[in-house]
Amino acid sequence: MGTNKKIQLNVRVDQEIAHKLDRIVEYYQKNTKYGTVYKGEVLTDLIEKAYESMQKQSKWMKNKNRSL
Repeated sequence: MGTNKKIQLNVRVDQEIAHKLDRIVEYYQKNTKYGTVYKGEVLTDLIEKAYESMQKQSKWMKNKNRSL
């Protein structure tokens, strides 16, 4: 992640999305060996995984287009 400098994001989401986030946090909490899990940590993990997936897909698409 580079630096530990953090900013605060204030976002509005549907109640259903907030509930899903709570469920995901509960899941992470049950399946981790380390202390308390916070929403910010879960969101960070999800965003990093989605970003990595996006990067891989972008590289794959570029390579696919080159071979055409």
